[in-house]
Amino acid sequence: MSILSSLTKQILLLTFCLFSHASHAQSFPTQPIKIIVGFSPGGVPDIAARVIGQQMSENWKQPVVVENKLGAGSNIAAQFVANAPSDGYTLLSISSAFAISPAIYSTLAFDPIKDFSGVTLTATGPALVLISPNIKINTMKELIDYAAKNPGKVTYSSAGIGSGSHFAAELIQAKTNTELLHIPTKGIPDAITEVMSGRVDFFISPYASAINLVKSGKVRAIAITSTKRFKDLPTLPTVAESGVPGYKWEFWYGLMAPAKTPKPILQKIALEVKRILELPNVKERFDELGTTAVSSTPEQFDKFIAAEIIDFARLAKQSGIKPE
Repeated sequence: MSILSSLTKQILLLTFCLFSHASHAQSFPTQPIKIIVGFSPGGVPDIAARVIGQQMSENWKQPVVVENKLGAGSNIAAQFVANAPSDGYTLLSISSAFAISPAIYSTLAFDPIKDFSGVTLTATGPALVLISPNIKINTMKELIDYAAKNPGKVTYSSAGIGSGSHFAAELIQAKTNTELLHIPTKGIPDAITEVMSGRVDFFISPYASAINLVKSGKVRAIAITSTKRFKDLPTLPTVAESGVPGYKWEFWYGLMAPAKTPKPILQKIALEVKRILELPNVKERFDELGTTAVSSTPEQFDKFIAAEIIDFARLAKQSGIKPE
């Protein structure tokens, strides 16, 4: 067989595959879609999946089922989706924890890059720096100055070792060359309670988890972690403008699919989610969660996650956070 005829066969096979994938994408979906969530009901990854799933189901006339699979910091859910067929009918709703996992787990049953294809970013949201009522500090600068003068005496709680709130505080420590004392807890509610009770000095909380407590005066917020002030708290300064130049921390959320899911199907889902996230009532619902609805292309999301994994690994090494 000549090289030319062999090349012709390869081109024909590639063309057939492209047409086949395009054809499947045009008819997709023809059966129910499942969105797997590795977190408890009521959190942003869960609510985002349910809001998007409902709109998707109404438009595509196919059921979209949200299923919570808890355990191992959402890694059980990720493993389930990694092993699912690459057909677009099983998706994973993720948070920043997806990119943190490689930095804190020495072994994973899946590869976050090789075993997944990005679909789209769905939301981003800032965090609030909550301060204990027992400490006579009113600004982020005062907190940093106090920490600099008292190495190892300023304490902060987190939702657990390797959690987003842990990394958010470690980033402050890295940027200010201060020595802070980490007090891990079993979750965000416990971490907030530690601050409210005065047992720890501060906690960097997801916005949605703390805003009602802040507005009711049960806990104080001295800064917000986004690069710009938040519209609902216009007088609250950012961390960057109040003592930690260049600081930025945002929790983020998105959808993933098993690796090798055909690109036309990924693109079709991403465009549908983009349409949904631009609906006024959906934007409003995400605002209520303290997040901003935002989409991306599958390619953009893949690059974003790869960069986040590198950044978290670097920060973990710098901060001495060792994999379990």
